[in-house]
Amino acid sequence: MADKKGATIVIKKITIVAGGGHGGAWKVAFADFMTAMMCFFLVMWLLSTSSEQSKKQVSDYFSTPSVIEYEFSNYGVELTLEKLFLDITNDPLKTLQDFIKPVDPHPNIMAMGMKKVVMAYMAEELGDVAQNVQVSPDSVQFEIKDNFLFERGTARIAPTFANNMEKIKTIVIGIEDANLSIVSQIYVESVEGQNVSLAKSVATERYDIISKKIKATISHDSLDVLPGRIRAEHDSRKSYESHENGGSIKFEVKQKTVLSDGKKPKPLVDDVFGKGQSDDSVYDNFVKQLVDRKPRKPKK
Repeated sequence: MADKKGATIVIKKITIVAGGGHGGAWKVAFADFMTAMMCFFLVMWLLSTSSEQSKKQVSDYFSTPSVIEYEFSNYGVELTLEKLFLDITNDPLKTLQDFIKPVDPHPNIMAMGMKKVVMAYMAEELGDVAQNVQVSPDSVQFEIKDNFLFERGTARIAPTFANNMEKIKTIVIGIEDANLSIVSQIYVESVEGQNVSLAKSVATERYDIISKKIKATISHDSLDVLPGRIRAEHDSRKSYESHENGGSIKFEVKQKTVLSDGKKPKPLVDDVFGKGQSDDSVYDNFVKQLVDRKPRKPKK
């Protein structure tokens, strides 16, 4: 029998440690993968087109930022990756096709998929001109103070009317399969003599001017402009004279329940990863970010 007294006893302990967080390394890998896919489809696209058509499309592609380039530069890495994940999940084929196309200069805000993306896009286009921006799963609302468009208490256009109207048109022109409501609201105290009838007349004339500009802008027949609403209200503020604006023009875009192709629309969602937030403070944050950077816009 072997001598057990001199035997060495080895005790092996195995410590199992729970896996920690993976950090954000996967986002870089995912971005590299999407870039490779974009290059692949670009090559396939070039091979499938005629020579003359290729020259024009390649020229358009390189003279205008791609969808990915535009979204990364304007929405940031995190928000763009969330949008990419959502788009690929909902419609992978269309998303991959979009990679080889220049960015649409007039996108449909109701088809952007995420509330925060809509907020970021509107902040870029409207800046601090818009207030009370609200985004729900099937509607987008924003308000323009009247001093950005009209002279106080009148329907005479302000010097900034044309510039600000172009900003509003940029939001509206690409909308499809939706109803647009316009509310012309004015404070009675802002018109001469604080006359209620005159206030209603001014609000009506303002609505007519705005609605004609909007209707001339619409590029899709599926966007309907509903009959306008006129509001002449009394101002509850104590020192009215200290305020520049005497009312506002409010816009509400509401998605139709059925699209032109007979399908049901996909509602706008909050964040894909994590808890969402879509109140007007998010819009204000996007506006503040624009102060420190100048996003690259597509050539029109």
